[in-house]
Amino acid sequence: MTYGLVTKFLALPGERNALADCLLTAARQLAADPGCVHYVVATSAEPEAVWVTEVWTDRAAHDASLDSPQARAFIEQGRRLIAGVAEQTPLAVLGGVGLPD
Repeated sequence: MTYGLVTKFLALPGERNALADCLLTAARQLAADPGCVHYVVATSAEPEAVWVTEVWTDRAAHDASLDSPQARAFIEQGRRLIAGVAEQTPLAVLGGVGLPD
């Protein structure tokens, strides 16, 4: 089974693009992490919402990814731009287009 997580962040007013840029920079760093299958950053019609959809090989890989000094720096940078987390849902990813069998 693969671990997934969908998170809806609410940026501080006027900071949505900065938050999205921060998360996209984190995504580029995660490209080198063998446990990260997908890390997708998106926006919606809501003016301050930024969505992150993650797929990992397992929960342990996700948790380990948060321990690096680089990850902690991105988290600190992002926290300054976040008003709150509106939703966060862990998922059991079963498969789909672009996912390994």
